[in-house]
Amino acid sequence: MLITFIILFILAFSAAIYFAYRAYYLAGIVADSEEYTEKYVEGLEVTNRYMYSRIVESYDVMKQIDRLGAFESEDEAGTTFQLLNEVITELKEEFDGEAQEEK
Repeated sequence: MLITFIILFILAFSAAIYFAYRAYYLAGIVADSEEYTEKYVEGLEVTNRYMYSRIVESYDVMKQIDRLGAFESEDEAGTTFQLLNEVITELKEEFDGEAQEEK
C-alpha cells in the first residue's frame, strides 16, 4: 500500500512539474508574440504616416502644376492629368477622413 502511494505521489509530482514548465514556456511565447505584434503595429503606423505625407505632397504638387488650369481635358495630356488628379484627390479625401476620425 505504501509503495502504491509513493508511486502515485511521484507521478503526480512529475505531472505538476511538467505542467508548470509548460505554463512557463507558453507564457514566454505569448510575451514574445505581444512584442512582435507591437513592433508590427508601430511599423504600420510609420508606413501609414509616410503614405499620408506622400499623398498630401502629391496632391499639393498636382494643384500647383495646374494652378492656371492649363491642362485641357480635350487633349491626351489633359485627360491623363485629370485622371491622375482624380485618383490623388480621392486618396487624399480618404486619408483625410481617417485622420479626422482618429482625432
